[in-house]
Amino acid sequence: MNTFGEKFKLSIFGESHGAAVGIVIDGLPPGFTPDMEAVREQMRRRAPGQGEHTTARRETDEPEIISGLFEKKTTGAPLCCLLRNADTRSGDYTPHLPRPGHADLAAHEKYKGFADYRGGGHFSGRLTASLVFAGALARQLLPGVTITARIAEIEGKPVGDAVPGVPQENAILTAKQDGDSVGGVIACVAEGLPAGLGEPFFCSAESRLSALLFSIPAVKAVEFDDGIALAGMRGSESNLYPFGVLGGITSGKPLRFSVWIKPTPSIAKEQDTVDLRTGLPAKLTVRGRHDPCIVPRAVPVVEAAAAIGLLDLWLSAGFPL
Repeated sequence: MNTFGEKFKLSIFGESHGAAVGIVIDGLPPGFTPDMEAVREQMRRRAPGQGEHTTARRETDEPEIISGLFEKKTTGAPLCCLLRNADTRSGDYTPHLPRPGHADLAAHEKYKGFADYRGGGHFSGRLTASLVFAGALARQLLPGVTITARIAEIEGKPVGDAVPGVPQENAILTAKQDGDSVGGVIACVAEGLPAGLGEPFFCSAESRLSALLFSIPAVKAVEFDDGIALAGMRGSESNLYPFGVLGGITSGKPLRFSVWIKPTPSIAKEQDTVDLRTGLPAKLTVRGRHDPCIVPRAVPVVEAAAAIGLLDLWLSAGFPL
């Protein structure tokens, strides 16, 4: 299933090299006038082709709304948005040689060999454009809430509170020149949340947000507050911590979390794989255009995932917009 949410429901669709990727959103209130320029700004933050630190693939990511909007206002019916694919090079991919670190082999097994392998198909980070679109709408509907993410680490090296500097940029470029890639950490904070969002146990604020954050390709770990450091404290210390979530429910304090993103698996170095036609070991050099580090473009995606999850929690709690 590719659907998320209880009150703010999303279904994403499409493949990296298909005609388009897109999203259907159910639960938008009628009469809402989206600020489409603000939406486009979020789309630009995530878009590829913005310098030597990102893939050379270029997509306009212009939202094409085909239902749910009439005379610039939401109708209350499901809103469907398409994001057309234009700059694809499907010939760079070999169907019988799964790329190490990608979902190629798992997808081949699960879908009996029928999965679209081009550019990762439905498993591609290309689909995060749909999440950013939905998140851009969600953050406009959350009254008084601000969501801000930043890069905290690149290749294990801390980044200051400002934008990444020369050392981090050099780490990315050095990896690219080596035919390799690097990962990093993104820290995010949501401020202005009321107390009372979320439920204990299975529908906790942390579990709902984690489900969305782990839907972002390459995210391999999530930490709320300073969870790892807290595990090494005594209770007399940790009880003083300003938790954003307690008992699965927001406390009214800032909600903080971090996500760990693995290095981009598509690298230019020769790697070992298996030939699906013969079952024998094979060598593979990945072609195509890929980010040497996905972390910078993932920042707005993390913010979008947070906005989507928080709006769903907000509506589920019955709080007014």
